[in-house]
Amino acid sequence: MNPLLLTDGYKLGHHRQYPEKTTLVYSNWTPRKSRMKGIEEVVFFGLQYFIKEYLIDQFNQNFFQRNREEVLKEYKDYVDAYLNEDYDISHIEKLYDLGYLPIEIKALEEGTAVPIRTPMFTMKNTIPEFYWLTNYLETLISNSIWLPCNSATIAKKYHEILHKYALETNPNEIDFVTWQGHDFSMRGMAGKDASILSGMAHSIYFSGSDTLPVSYALKKYYQKENAIGSVNATEHSVMCAGNKENELETFQRLLEIYPEGILSIVSDTWDLWKVISEFLPKLKKEILERDGKVVIRPDSGDPVLIICGNLESEEEMERKGVIELLWEIFGGEINEKGYKVLHPKIGAIYGDSITLDRAEEICKRLKEKGFASTNIVLGIGSFTYQYNTRDTFGFAMKTTYVEVNGEKRNIFKDPITDNGTKKSAKGLLKIYKENGKICFKDACTEEEEKEGLLETVFKDGVLVKEMTLDEIRCNVLEKTVLI
Repeated sequence: MNPLLLTDGYKLGHHRQYPEKTTLVYSNWTPRKSRMKGIEEVVFFGLQYFIKEYLIDQFNQNFFQRNREEVLKEYKDYVDAYLNEDYDISHIEKLYDLGYLPIEIKALEEGTAVPIRTPMFTMKNTIPEFYWLTNYLETLISNSIWLPCNSATIAKKYHEILHKYALETNPNEIDFVTWQGHDFSMRGMAGKDASILSGMAHSIYFSGSDTLPVSYALKKYYQKENAIGSVNATEHSVMCAGNKENELETFQRLLEIYPEGILSIVSDTWDLWKVISEFLPKLKKEILERDGKVVIRPDSGDPVLIICGNLESEEEMERKGVIELLWEIFGGEINEKGYKVLHPKIGAIYGDSITLDRAEEICKRLKEKGFASTNIVLGIGSFTYQYNTRDTFGFAMKTTYVEVNGEKRNIFKDPITDNGTKKSAKGLLKIYKENGKICFKDACTEEEEKEGLLETVFKDGVLVKEMTLDEIRCNVLEKTVLI
């Protein structure tokens, strides 16, 4: 699709609505508030994807490199019908003839944790007559970038929780944390683009992921091959196909098919407690002699209670929970911190309805029971990543500076009926660090704006500065270690 059609309909008339002789429109992208408890910084991620995929590939392939008459007629036909008028496309014709997007984007490094109400990047036109283009692109930018910023921020919080408890209960396996949060979200996301954007954001902090297309996307957009991985695993259809009466035989057959490596087996198709109390003791010898780990996967119920035990239950196995029961069957070792670590041939993963609060509670309760938090892997799904919107962190792109007939105007919005959230910055912006914290100053001079942390990443159709996933991971993980 012609990417100039990827916008809000009300943008179509804005080129005529700006004051006459407008020559510059300067806007910024900012998280304005937090609806998530305890999160006051938002991780910036996804701009490079947007630049490569849309500002370069989509605009080149589906606009600039298409037949002039064909692509302009297509645009006019759609917009004429949409607005029910004879729409003047002369400004679109001029853009086509120019052959590139006359836009400059200056941004912080991706992976930066940015305080609420602090801009992440700015955008302006580089040729006066294309002043209208800056905010024409706003819709597509917002549509593409709030989700990866949201998911990266949430992944950061998961990593902080798992890292904290790993340090407290099993520091020798701190590197395992990158595999302890596993992306299970694809089937519950709003289409493949959302899956990829969110999954790439997850991969900043974690290497475990079942969202396979993320592997391709990370290579294309962030120069990283083999950035994520997973293991052989079953699903309920596999277990059901073997029949309830032959479930033990299904387990045995799976162990024969996979004599080595990690094998994850969904274990609650019928009776999780029977699998643990009857099947696993019968299979203990095979599991311990196997060259790899068998991972038991409960998939329903309250994850905190299933993993850690429900003290209010009258059933002994339910009171103990999965980790304690596996310890009783397979044993393990008590590490230097005094916490129990399951035998390396057995483990568990829970991937249904995990939340940040539940992740914290699971780690906390395992610690209280004397078990290392690294005994469990958490599958982080759409229950985490899809239950969010642009308003989760109040993302918005707002214009704060224009030039009209040679006059430089610092502009802002501040609705009297709002609580202050929608009040924008004013004028040119300088992002800087003070005492290690990212801050910003608005109403800057042009000289001050150039001195800040914002660097040009895209200008006049070209990606000027590129980051790799390795560089982003290095940044964020170094900062996490210091928390």
